[in-house]
Amino acid sequence: MVNKKARGFTLIELLVVLGIVALLLTLAVPRFFPSVDRSKETVLAENLRSTRATIDQFYGDTGAYPESLEELVEKKYLRAVPVDPITERSDSWLLVPPEQPARGNVADIKSGAPGNDRNGKPYAEW
Repeated sequence: MVNKKARGFTLIELLVVLGIVALLLTLAVPRFFPSVDRSKETVLAENLRSTRATIDQFYGDTGAYPESLEELVEKKYLRAVPVDPITERSDSWLLVPPEQPARGNVADIKSGAPGNDRNGKPYAEW
């Protein structure tokens, strides 16, 4: 009977493989995170655009602004209050009242996210 030597990887082989994986990660990860931020900003811009259009449509239909974003959901103008992709919450929106408060509470909507976008503009000014 022939005694077969147990086969496996040596420590050097494992270290070389881990070094290659680490090198590949250092190239891929810095490209990944900016694309995630860019995607969140794109979704934020679209949520703001569509919600503002819905508020304008509500005003055109009723002659007054909604009292809250939930009213837009209750009256079927929106399926649900949109999520702010930066804060990942639907209750962080900054609601801007109209110039004439007797005509409702929500004339515009802004992001309540802290910080700035990739260009340095605060999210609250979007």
